[in-house]
Amino acid sequence: MNRATARTAAGSRRVPDSLRWGVGLAFAAALISGFAIFVNGFAVKQLPDAAVYTTLKNAVAALVLVGLAAMTVRAAEVRAMDRRSWLKLIAIAIVGGSVPFLLFFGGLAQATAPSAAFIQKTLFIWVAIFAVPFLGERLGLAQLAALAVLLGGQYLVVQPSGVLWGTGETMIAAATLLWAVEAILAKRLLASVPSQVVGAGRLGIGLVVLLGYLLVTGRASTIAALSSAQWVWVLGTGLILSAYVATWFAALRRAPASLVTAILVVGAPITAILQALQKGALPGTTILAGQLLIVVAAIVLAVYAVRTSARRDVLAAA
Repeated sequence: MNRATARTAAGSRRVPDSLRWGVGLAFAAALISGFAIFVNGFAVKQLPDAAVYTTLKNAVAALVLVGLAAMTVRAAEVRAMDRRSWLKLIAIAIVGGSVPFLLFFGGLAQATAPSAAFIQKTLFIWVAIFAVPFLGERLGLAQLAALAVLLGGQYLVVQPSGVLWGTGETMIAAATLLWAVEAILAKRLLASVPSQVVGAGRLGIGLVVLLGYLLVTGRASTIAALSSAQWVWVLGTGLILSAYVATWFAALRRAPASLVTAILVVGAPITAILQALQKGALPGTTILAGQLLIVVAAIVLAVYAVRTSARRDVLAAA
């Protein structure tokens, strides 16, 4: 089978562009995110510098995503991208694929995993706020109530006594806001550009910025001194990141940005469960209640969105 035939065959097996698939992919991204937050809390402390760790991890993920795009996207689709699309992709790489990673993992090296998970998972609030005026998404009373329940569940899962605010938390909050802006930009771009291309471009172009940062700050020399154990952490977390980015953009292409980021909050209970297993102690009743609220609210939002979409399709067909 030649390359053109292979790409045509791959294109015919693409995931359907339906809301149901978008919701499913969003839940998959949430599971990966919850696991990633937990693992990255350890991994970032295994390397001498958070910026070096972030750059190398992103490099691994970028290579995987570029390979995925090469296998599944037709060359004609890339050539069809105009100048405005490329500028948007570059902007996404800066505000989503480079600068916030430096902020987030720099903050993660100083903050605790619970506080990092809580702050990063407030992403859905900021995206919902931005999505209404910039994407034209509508939030009814039922959706607003579910979002409030999600936030309440977050509060119960991460108790106030477990979240201390310092430089690390500020850096993570700044990264979260930048990722919210990225979600808006990406949602617009995904209307005309395949999610594989957006994911590969986000990390591939962003990698240039990260490498430039290492060179300018004199951190690049530390890469040669990394041990085999440290490289294992880089490779492992890089693969996790590639899986997250691929599912995240695939979900964002198929479902509203406010819905996808709300479902992403399910990652917080995953992180909390992993921490409980690590400590060998079950979480308290309050934390379990918060985790349950998060999962239930996310499921309610997903079901409501799918049913509303189905009713609209029926009315349109009639």
